[in-house]
Amino acid sequence: MGVWQLWVKALHIISVITWMAGLFYLPRLFVYHVDAPVGTPQSETFKLMERKLLKYIMNPSMIVVWATGPLVAFGFGELRSPWLHAKLLLVLALSGFHGYLAKSMRSFATDENRKSARFFRALNEIPTVLMILIVILVVVKPF
Repeated sequence: MGVWQLWVKALHIISVITWMAGLFYLPRLFVYHVDAPVGTPQSETFKLMERKLLKYIMNPSMIVVWATGPLVAFGFGELRSPWLHAKLLLVLALSGFHGYLAKSMRSFATDENRKSARFFRALNEIPTVLMILIVILVVVKPF
């Protein structure tokens, strides 16, 4: 195992942690934003927080995850492993979830959100379930 592989793996793990933090936090912001009346300073603050979280933390982290993931898989000779294919499918699902959050953020930004706080609380469980499954695949390698 080369030193470059370890650095790429470290960058991948750091980016995953950062991305996951955003995937957990953005729906939580939506839960609170739902209750902020449109046009109030509180609503405008949530809009700013949501936009900055997505633009400056979540988007770059996801890009780095997708850039380093294949390098990690290649570097460790795992490209043909069935568990990796399953993991990639789940990471695609996380990416789709990310996209849905971006769409939801735009609806809040234009004051057009029609979803409830309860909806966003339930939505907040999706990245948790996907993360658990991904970690099990990576650590246990069940197939």
